[in-house]
Amino acid sequence: MSNLPPLNTETIWAILNEEIDDVIVNKLVWHYLGYRYDETTGQWDTSKVLPEWRDEYPSPPDFIENRPPTVKLTRSIPAENKQLLKEQLGFKGYKIGEFGPRQTRRATAANWLLSYMQHNSKSK
Repeated sequence: MSNLPPLNTETIWAILNEEIDDVIVNKLVWHYLGYRYDETTGQWDTSKVLPEWRDEYPSPPDFIENRPPTVKLTRSIPAENKQLLKEQLGFKGYKIGEFGPRQTRRATAANWLLSYMQHNSKSK
């Protein structure tokens, strides 16, 4: 997963604007949750994944296709960071009729990544 885009506001906007493929969005979240794929064993290394994720998802979940892991992702965002997309980026959301579960899940992933950046003082 070394060819992931950098974690910055440009990448967050690219997620929101659907300029980054769903697979890459998933891989970004997986990476920052701590999942690492071991090419030699062909298995996921979860040694850096928090137990609450590792226990429920020994293999990284598809956040775009499946609601339950996205709900867990939403709940893992600290309350003070729930509105970061709006507060820091000025994201106004999607227009009614122009979005569905996929866009909502992408926005959740973007918000989680932005919260991760905030918590870990990544460059913004």
